[in-house]
Amino acid sequence: MTLKKTDLARQLELKIEAQRKLSGTPGRFGQAAAALPDRKAQRRADAAAGLVPFACKLPAPLVARLRERAAGHDGGLNALVAELLTRALA
Repeated sequence: MTLKKTDLARQLELKIEAQRKLSGTPGRFGQAAAALPDRKAQRRADAAAGLVPFACKLPAPLVARLRERAAGHDGGLNALVAELLTRALA
């Protein structure tokens, strides 16, 4: 007995759906995500530390250089930009 094209597609869909249901929950949605603070808590912590969000548009080559330097910096990109701005404005 031959199956129609739609029947074959339906069987494949059922097979894929069964595989999806049997697979486990990825770590980013499970316990690993619970360890990170939510956005509201992060904003409160930043405000308590005296940090203010500051957005600006920079040329792509400059951002690439900043990211390269931030990879080796202890505080990451935020601390590097703060340090560079402090030195430049002093």
